[in-house]
Amino acid sequence: MDEHQDLAIEQERVSTLYRRLDTVRERTEQALAAEYARGEPGGTRQARVEREAAAGEHARRLAQLNSVERGLCFGRIDLGRIDESGEALYIGRIGLRDDDHETVLVDWRAPAARPFYAATPSDPAGLVRRRHLLTKGRTVVGLDDEVFDLHRMSDGDRRTLVGEAALLAALEKERTGRMGDVVATIQTEQDRVIRSGLHGTLVVQGGPGTGKTVAALHRAAYLLYTYRETLERRGVLVVGPNATFLRYIEQVLPSLGETDVVLASVGELFPGVVATATEPPEVAVVKGARRMAEVMAAAVADRQRVPYGDLRVELDGLTLVVPREVCRQAKARASGRPHNVGRKLFVLDLLRALARSEAELLDLPPEADDLEYSRKVLWQQEAVRAALDALWPALTPYRLVAELFADPERMAAAGLGEDEREVLLRPVDAPWTVDDVPLLDEAAELLGEEPVTAEQRAAAARAWQEEELYAREVLTITGLGEEELDAATLATWHQDPGAERTTADRAAADRTWVYGHVIVDEAQELSAMAWRMVLRRVPTRSMTVVGDVGQTGSPAGARSWEDMLGGFVRWREERLTVNYRTPKEIMDAAARLVPDLPAPESVRQGEPPRSIEVTPATLQEVLHALITAAEGRTAVITDAERYAETAALLPEAVTLDPLDSPVALLTVTGSKGLEFDEVIVVAPEEMANRDLYVAMTRATRRLTLLHQGELPAVLRGTTRVAQLGLSL
Repeated sequence: MDEHQDLAIEQERVSTLYRRLDTVRERTEQALAAEYARGEPGGTRQARVEREAAAGEHARRLAQLNSVERGLCFGRIDLGRIDESGEALYIGRIGLRDDDHETVLVDWRAPAARPFYAATPSDPAGLVRRRHLLTKGRTVVGLDDEVFDLHRMSDGDRRTLVGEAALLAALEKERTGRMGDVVATIQTEQDRVIRSGLHGTLVVQGGPGTGKTVAALHRAAYLLYTYRETLERRGVLVVGPNATFLRYIEQVLPSLGETDVVLASVGELFPGVVATATEPPEVAVVKGARRMAEVMAAAVADRQRVPYGDLRVELDGLTLVVPREVCRQAKARASGRPHNVGRKLFVLDLLRALARSEAELLDLPPEADDLEYSRKVLWQQEAVRAALDALWPALTPYRLVAELFADPERMAAAGLGEDEREVLLRPVDAPWTVDDVPLLDEAAELLGEEPVTAEQRAAAARAWQEEELYAREVLTITGLGEEELDAATLATWHQDPGAERTTADRAAADRTWVYGHVIVDEAQELSAMAWRMVLRRVPTRSMTVVGDVGQTGSPAGARSWEDMLGGFVRWREERLTVNYRTPKEIMDAAARLVPDLPAPESVRQGEPPRSIEVTPATLQEVLHALITAAEGRTAVITDAERYAETAALLPEAVTLDPLDSPVALLTVTGSKGLEFDEVIVVAPEEMANRDLYVAMTRATRRLTLLHQGELPAVLRGTTRVAQLGLSL
């Protein structure tokens, strides 16, 4: 059998699998259409919920079937002689069965597929051969075989071994601006991470290019497959460093058949806020410190007061008086609860005391019913509400945090020192930053339910009246009588989408949602306060924490996993040691910048980094020459202080989307987690060693350093010196 015959055999198999996919997809579309054709069911609300649940399941399945069109089947494992009684299993993005319920395609996450990833020459896991199927659309264009036991293969099979390693072929592809899945080329140490158990916190430590992110995303897909019953109702949260990074990875999970995952940055974890701006280092350190939890608690306590003397309220010529001791007792009774919950008790106690004072002044009998009526009337008086709000105001997280940082006295009362107050002071209407979001979340925990104003209650009542009126009109038009379906029930159906909302939709909108598992990428950048926010969303501490403490850039980030996580969780560690992204020549040079960290071993060879000395007058010319000569996607990386200056030289790189344009201008922080065919680093001599380490290791092919001053000493002699017009 020659290579062409082998291709033909595999093509027939792949075509059969695609035909099966089409059949299953068509049946799912028909089932979904049938559910919708049933229309609004009469009778009970349970009937509607069941209909929506069935439709939702069909819609989810259809989305999964549509998402696996590319690369449906990518592998095959042979467990014995193919020409005799051996078994061949085909591995794909999802599992498929025929009409007799026999498996025709094994889901890559299933236990039966594990040898495809785990087999090694020293431990072949019972395999004779592992074959990668290289496809373009629905066409098989190449085969790549890895043989573990030549003696167990037939003569014909031995003669048809083809192709170079599938992994290296994938690595040589140009970058596309979106992370692709590696489901066909998962390596053994990545597979160990992916298939690690659900419980507890797994820290995945790995240097640049070791596939931490892609392993974590495949882990999310594996966990959703393996622990479906546990995770389906609670969902999985993936926390990334910024919105650009999240768009970079957003297609990975859908391509693996999973669509019900929430992706968010730290600045998006508080519903209603999308923060992208970061603070200066001195501010970030203060806001990210663990002691800010105590500061926020003290800030809340500072808003719960009793008067210095008796409480006096002037009302219609009367002076209502509540003794200070009564106020103190009311505060003591309300304390220990979330602020807004305690406020209700505090206000209720003082209103009753004010009602008794009024009754005494008017010489009225202290009847319980009369006092209750007086309490309600008093609450309608602006002077009464103002007096009670001054002692224990209704607070939102936004108001608490904004007023705290706008008032030096409030900050002092909360325990912030003079130097801290000086750097934190800002206008009350300042926009929210990423570092504010964990503080808003902390405030929400301390405050409890948000207060509802009288205006909001009135608006809700008006909205409900409109819904009920609309429902009556629908019943009239359709001819249904209210004995069959009342207007209130129909209005409720219309108002509550129920099962139509996916788990991801509901989770993303609910600050208190508890996830089944949380993945944190670039986790070394999170502050202690950000970790408090993340951990509230996963009380079981079932997490995958992905990062590299050698690349920590945030001044409030981790210097070691134990320092950051030790006080929060019990964790175990897996290390990724192989760099699939960065050529050895570049990685070796970058590793000199952080000699205290073990460098990952690169599997690729390439060009040594180039260095070009420039002046302010020649920088723009050199940049444009390099960009013109570049092949593939290019990133120009600079530090934050030089960003605006460099942007003026490359306005086209600023206006275009950094993921979809051939040239992207990024800060070091903005480049984390991304990769490019070529990287140009501007002013490397001005960067901290760890920042330069990050910038250099974004390159998959070529790296150029443009410097005006001396390069760091450890890089001298490791770069190929070039001049404008020479060897570009």
